[in-house]
Amino acid sequence: MERVWKPNVTVAAVVERDGRFLLVEEETSDGLRFNQPAGHLEAGESLVEAAAREALEETAHPFTPEYLVGIYQWPRPDGEVTYLRFAFGGSVGEAIAGRQLDAGIVRAVWMTRDEMVATVGRHRSPLLLRCVDDYLAGQRASLDLLRHYSES
Repeated sequence: MERVWKPNVTVAAVVERDGRFLLVEEETSDGLRFNQPAGHLEAGESLVEAAAREALEETAHPFTPEYLVGIYQWPRPDGEVTYLRFAFGGSVGEAIAGRQLDAGIVRAVWMTRDEMVATVGRHRSPLLLRCVDDYLAGQRASLDLLRHYSES
């Protein structure tokens, strides 16, 4: 029986404060890389819930998604996986002191777009800069576009 192809659904938080964007530096099989706080959608959760959870787990900052910046389909160059990323813009509270970050996350860091361009060789994917550029271009969609249905 042929297996049905399915992309990996991920979420990301695009957070800007005073001209700097909240990123994570994380361990990958290719070494240390920068990315937005991002991760996979888990069973039973909404896309908005996933974005808030991932940002908190990876940065210790409580994140409130306020709008959708964009939806991105990116096949990894090795052809093994295609990601379908839902990037959310919003606001964060102060980092929760003493909160441990997810395994593999080295640190949360605030960077300007210029600093991101200077480190493009260390980006986890081209989606990092694309999401920031879309945010800076004013791309915003209402969360009302998204519907989450559950058994209840």
